[in-house]
Parts: sequence; structure tokens; C-alpha cells
Amino acid sequence: MNIPNRITLSRILLIPFFIVLLAVPLDWGEIEIGEGTLPISHLAAAILFIVASTTDWIDGYYARKHNLVTNLGKFLDPLADKLLVSAAFILLVELGLAPAWIVILIISREFAVTGLRLVAAGEGMVLAASQMGKLKTWIQIIAISALLLHNFPFSLMGFPFDVVALYAALIITVISGIDYFVKNWHVMRDSK
Repeated sequence: MNIPNRITLSRILLIPFFIVLLAVPLDWGEIEIGEGTLPISHLAAAILFIVASTTDWIDGYYARKHNLVTNLGKFLDPLADKLLVSAAFILLVELGLAPAWIVILIISREFAVTGLRLVAAGEGMVLAASQMGKLKTWIQIIAISALLLHNFPFSLMGFPFDVVALYAALIITVISGIDYFVKNWHVMRDSK
């Protein structure tokens, strides 16, 4: 397994630690942020999430720079993104920081695209992530980070950046899903 694929795998291996930080009631205290508070466990989870998310850029950059792009990497990279983002969104719903209906739509798109990739794999094709799909992932990461940080530092200015980012993530997620199916509809049409 090459270095970019190991970096991608490390992103997957960080997910359980991220889940523990948010799902286990850790009472590490809170930080005052304007009129609200930010649990230290949420801050730690946000930092871990951002570090794990950054590996998405690192593995792709390294793979392209050193010509190490593989079919395994094309499969693992979007899977790692989906696992991390889905875990984060589900936990945000549990914590009451994101509406369930938005998360259901976002995760449904991820399942649909994964299903299309599986059909393609059955036909011997690997569908790499599109540029719009990559943009979608980064907007989702920004929204999740803002929600995990309880909208800090924007809460100090009274600007609901976390909500704006979440709706932007929803919109680009839906649009990129439609775009992905339109561009790859031949996979469904031509499948045996």
C-alpha cells in the first residue's frame, strides 16, 4: 500500500476517536464564547475532525505529485470522506446541533453516489470524485467544523455562519449529486 493510501486509511482510523469525543459524555469543562459556551470535548472533536479532513488534501496532493494515483485510492478516498462526514453529521443531529432532515438528505446523496460507484465497479470501472464532489466535501467540512465549534468565532459577531454553511452544504450536496448522476448515467444505462 502506497503512502497516499496509508494517509487515507489513517483518516478512517481517526473516526472512532472522533466518535468517542462526541458520543461519550466527557466532562472536560466548557469555554465561554460570547453569550454561549463551547464544551472542551467539542473543541477537541473539531480539532480532530479538521486534522482528519486535512488528510484528504494531503493524500490527493501527494498521489498526484508522485504519480501514485491508484484504483484503491480512488475507491478509499471518497469512502473515507463519506465515513467521516456521515459520522460527524449523525453525531451533530444527536447533539441537537443540526436538523435531521438536512442530514438525511446529505447522507442519502452519499449512499446514492456510492451505489452508482458499486454498479460501475461491477462493470470494471472506477468513478473518481468530480471537482464538484470535492467542493461539496470541503463545504461540508467547513459546515461541520463551524457546528462543532458552536459557531465560534462568528457567534461573537452575531452572524449565524454555521447555519449558512450548513445550508450551503445541503445545496451543493444536492446539486453535485444530480451532476454526478447526469455525467455517469451511462453506467446505469449500460449495466448488464
